[in-house]
Amino acid sequence: MRIFYSAVCLFVFVSLANISFAQDDVLQESLVSRFKQRWSKQDSVPESPLVIRGAVDAYFLSGKAPLPTSFTGGTNNSFSLGMANLILSKEGKVGFVADLAFGPRAEGANGGFDADGKVTTLTAIKQLYVTYAPFEALKFTLGNFSTFYGYELIDAPLNVNYSTSYLFSYGPFFHTGVKANVALSDKFGAMIGVFGDTDTKIDVVKGQHLGAQLSYINGNFSTYLNYLGGRFAEETEDSPEIMSSQFDITASFQATEKFGLGFNAAMRTLSSDDDGDSSWSGAALYAKYAFSDSFLFGVRAETINDKDGFLFGKVDNNIFALTLSGNVTIANNLRLIPELRFDSAKASGTFTSYSDEALKANSVFLLAAVYSF
Repeated sequence: MRIFYSAVCLFVFVSLANISFAQDDVLQESLVSRFKQRWSKQDSVPESPLVIRGAVDAYFLSGKAPLPTSFTGGTNNSFSLGMANLILSKEGKVGFVADLAFGPRAEGANGGFDADGKVTTLTAIKQLYVTYAPFEALKFTLGNFSTFYGYELIDAPLNVNYSTSYLFSYGPFFHTGVKANVALSDKFGAMIGVFGDTDTKIDVVKGQHLGAQLSYINGNFSTYLNYLGGRFAEETEDSPEIMSSQFDITASFQATEKFGLGFNAAMRTLSSDDDGDSSWSGAALYAKYAFSDSFLFGVRAETINDKDGFLFGKVDNNIFALTLSGNVTIANNLRLIPELRFDSAKASGTFTSYSDEALKANSVFLLAAVYSF
């Protein structure tokens, strides 16, 4: 908390104080001038009207075994529902987002179950937060919001691949707390936040999580360096305290009007005094090419190092997954996504077939329909 409060105070101090640097230092003069211009525009944050948007999706799946990643857990050779969501938002000096979602994808992403595993009204809340931007370069967000961490998103319309990666599925989905986003310059940005337990809307484990991000955007290239850490489990008579730390980097480059690349690498570690460290790491490369206005083809190649059996309980395990996705736009924001996915693991039993057979490899075909408005 002290780190967060110190950062906020520092930025407010810069905006209000008349700081002067040595006149012979041209670089510092330039930075001070830029900050004064940015932070003095208290009334320049544009107000927007209320915006209503949303999406619905569903899919058909056929394969050897269920995918061990999020949101595609339907039975074999069957049609399954995804998610319907409705988003109300307003931007400006004071803004808000109310993002409501329903369906299996929403339940898997939003949490909100009670102690008996029954769905509560919290399951329908995908995001719910308010924002305050006292200056053009500073914005505070308080409430429940999607994670800043990772490359992919919960929302099917915003991904090229319909099935999700291991990096996404075993990373955070959302946070509940407060964060501050700061535009350091026209290209650099920073975020620092204090959150409750990851992927819960009601804090259970004592203590807060600290999140931070440093971003760089220059034309068609962008990259984000992310951190999330805090107490994963409290110390009890039977178990030690466990701390979690996660690091992540994402990058995207739109090489041409039709061809784009993306990259994501992440590592998570759980540490305790009694049991030592347990971790997993991975990387994913994304490529997409727009053959026409109505057809885009995407490829995702991902590798996971699960040497400690963190994900599937198989020690010294490695996983490679290749996903090929077509994106066919029909009309009026309706998109069909035929997809082939191949997963291969070092350890047998990483995948379990629909007939309870232990597998080292899995292949899946799915066809998704995604409509956004």
